[in-house]
Amino acid sequence: MIGVDMAQALKDAGLLWKPAPGDRFAIPDRDLDEDVFVLSNMTIEVHTLPEGQVIGFNGTTEWAMDDVELEEALWLPREDQMRGLLGGTFQALRRTGDRWDVEIILLGEERTFTSETPSAAYAEALLHLLAAAL
Repeated sequence: MIGVDMAQALKDAGLLWKPAPGDRFAIPDRDLDEDVFVLSNMTIEVHTLPEGQVIGFNGTTEWAMDDVELEEALWLPREDQMRGLLGGTFQALRRTGDRWDVEIILLGEERTFTSETPSAAYAEALLHLLAAAL
């Protein structure tokens, strides 16, 4: 799983989140940076209100917070989600020693992104793709 810093970099680069059950997210800047939440149809779900979308925490008695605006939440995309977002540019995921390589081809140019985890390598490749789209 990618960390809050990389997730923020992806968001800042223009990655949009369309919340779905099973998505993981964090709520930075509320002393909750280390906590990971998962959208679920039973306990944590997205509600569309006239003023916008909010993430509702249903039945969480230990919290004084009933909901959080979607813009305050930070999506922590999974490996499969990032691979899907890479689309046709994605070529391969390979283990090289104790590191992982994600290979993409963008506009005919092959690029490899190497990191300690597959998630981090996917995130680096996705960050590159988002930057190229600007």
